[in-house]
Amino acid sequence: MTRFRTALAPLAITLIGLAAQPVQAAPPKPVPVVQERQVASAASACAPTVRSASTNARLTSLFTTYGNDNSRLDDWTGADGTYSLKLPGGKELWVFSDTFLGRVNPDGSRPPVVEEGGTTVFLNNSFAVERDGRLATIHDGTPAKPAAVMPPRDDKHWFWAGDATLAGGVVEVTYQEYERFGTGAWDWRWHRNVVARFAPGRLNRPISVHDLPSGHGVAWASGILKDGGYTYVYGVEDLGSPKYMHVARVKGQSLLGQWEFLKADGTWSASEADSARIMSGVANEYSVSRVGDGYVLITHDTTEALSPNIVAYSACSPAGPFTGKQHVYTTPETSGNVFTYNAHAHPEVDGPGLVVSYNVNSFVNTDHYRDVTIYRPRFLDVTFG
Repeated sequence: MTRFRTALAPLAITLIGLAAQPVQAAPPKPVPVVQERQVASAASACAPTVRSASTNARLTSLFTTYGNDNSRLDDWTGADGTYSLKLPGGKELWVFSDTFLGRVNPDGSRPPVVEEGGTTVFLNNSFAVERDGRLATIHDGTPAKPAAVMPPRDDKHWFWAGDATLAGGVVEVTYQEYERFGTGAWDWRWHRNVVARFAPGRLNRPISVHDLPSGHGVAWASGILKDGGYTYVYGVEDLGSPKYMHVARVKGQSLLGQWEFLKADGTWSASEADSARIMSGVANEYSVSRVGDGYVLITHDTTEALSPNIVAYSACSPAGPFTGKQHVYTTPETSGNVFTYNAHAHPEVDGPGLVVSYNVNSFVNTDHYRDVTIYRPRFLDVTFG
């Protein structure tokens, strides 16, 4: 178990939060009731209304067919994370965290992982590239011995992926590094944020890796939005319950620029210590997207434990404030041991509305072997009025 962590591991963030991480983020200042009403009224002028949410048949079919295809045995059969980025030339990059590679049996099961005596390879991160309706898995190493595209420094550390952006033709992917500090099942914690830079034509390993702000308990990887000459980076301060949204921005395209952090009074500071808790109720992964004249935040609702509900908030600015909570979708997979989490949008992916993905998992690790569909993303088309 030293190197292999079950597919449930990413959800420990959702379930127990960053308990070992010291919390130093700036608390929010109280907002007077009159001002709160004025903010809500102003935001409503920009707020699109959620009209419908239905299964995105194209992406569902694409990942089902590809995941079940045994023509290669070093490729994707399931993962979570599910970020995406449009590459130069029109290809779509899919960014995953914990990933299963290998065979799918005729009955829809998969063999156990190599570390448990089976043949399924388990990686903490991977890519898939979509081109002309076809997918291809990207990993480092060899077909016989695949390795993560973002390699760990040693067997006590690993990286889970966040959102990605394109800067001058270079792919920049945010990652969170985690570390094991004991022998217990939950003896691991968030350590730092980094950005890895990849050449679009050589995605199996990074060109370079750079530290991102990491000093105040905020995981800066939840979502990225380019708007008005800035790249906005959305983070989460995870206390288990609640989880707080934080907002930063960098002028220009690259995350290697000078960061600014949104303060409680709505101004920006060069010090991460001033980063304020903008709102609670977001998940570890969420998104902010431009829709019409406004901005829509899509997230799983973390105001209730293990909620199956995906919700939306609206704002007139990419920095919020986000108000007007709307129900988007209730995930039908949630039942018994199975739960869903980390919904976010893919605005660059074509669809009749905003394409949204969410992840599916189980508390029982053998469920991932019994049924390959459990540990695969689901896709929605969300339309607005």
